[in-house]
Amino acid sequence: MRGGWTVNVPFGDLKTHYSTYKKEIDGAIARTLASGHFILGGELERFERDFEAFLGTPYAIGCASGTEAIYLALAACGVGQGDEVITVAHTAVPTISAISMTGATPVFVDVDRTTYVMDPGEVERHITAKTKAIVPVHLYGQMVDLDQIKQLALKHKLYIIEDVAQATGAVYKGRSNAGTFGDFGAFSFYPSKNLGAFGDGGAVCTNSRENFERLMMLRNYGQSKRYHHDIIGINSRLDELQAAILSVQLPFVGQWNERRQQIASRYTTGLANKVVTPGVSTHSSHVWHLYVIQVDNRDALQEYLMECGIGTLIHYPIPAHLQKAYSYLGYKSGDLPVTEALADRILSLPMFPGLTDEQVDYVIESVAEFHKTHEASDHRALATATLETTHR
Repeated sequence: MRGGWTVNVPFGDLKTHYSTYKKEIDGAIARTLASGHFILGGELERFERDFEAFLGTPYAIGCASGTEAIYLALAACGVGQGDEVITVAHTAVPTISAISMTGATPVFVDVDRTTYVMDPGEVERHITAKTKAIVPVHLYGQMVDLDQIKQLALKHKLYIIEDVAQATGAVYKGRSNAGTFGDFGAFSFYPSKNLGAFGDGGAVCTNSRENFERLMMLRNYGQSKRYHHDIIGINSRLDELQAAILSVQLPFVGQWNERRQQIASRYTTGLANKVVTPGVSTHSSHVWHLYVIQVDNRDALQEYLMECGIGTLIHYPIPAHLQKAYSYLGYKSGDLPVTEALADRILSLPMFPGLTDEQVDYVIESVAEFHKTHEASDHRALATATLETTHR
């Protein structure tokens, strides 16, 4: 709180985002409505071609959500009942939901304590004769070390499906856009993502024509052409309105990610020595979908920031392996020590391109004030304990 007043800092602000790009978005919506074509039409085709160019990949298809993007990729690999898929528990549960949708069993590995993403060194010892695929999650906007994953995949003949829901626009070692390194890349266009629709949406990309044709059938009831169902598929189509909205926003993703990087740099500089700031890998760019700090007294800090008018969230408070829905897998507390330690300490600060420097500085000042107060409280408690011990 600054001088008795607060600067409102929401965790996200999609209303202002719409206002800023209202002309482009309204134009896209009006154009689509006037066309009278709302499913599998020209707007989707336009977005798919634009997204292919953005990623530098030959094939991309739109689908209904990021969850189904992962499912479609797994299904295109033939993953099903009796198979195992290796991924992390430190992710949004939809990653795991997609694996469950195929009938396969998710197998969890731990993450790196500084970058928060899959630790490649943990993967090989979890590979069995049943393992069919690896799903590395590019969490918070940062990519997994894919070269190590690729070596394991080649050695054990496994598929790689990149979960790129939070890393659209990230680049691996200056050469590969997130989603284009593995066999498939799965994207989410949930409204708050680095590229967001105004509803659910997703996409899958691949470098293989064969995979592309299979994906096209899988997302549309398994049809090779109308009323000819060659394989078992589902209904997972990105509708024309969402495709049109995505198309007009796609050209701005680069500058939005640059602004996210500026905000992250400001946070990291201002919060040094006050909290544990996120580690940044040397193998990929970071597009900062989320800015996630670590603190010992997370709940108290979150409450304090709320009182200051600052929105925060926890991504994610309960790891997937300890969720009730996945208790049948037999995991218990202590099985993934780094993941579990992070779940108790992480806090996501406001991060979206529309944040002003004043808002960012206010967040930094508020965290610093809490840190200062908490540190003084700790010193007083220590002094009291020492005094009591001396007088015994």
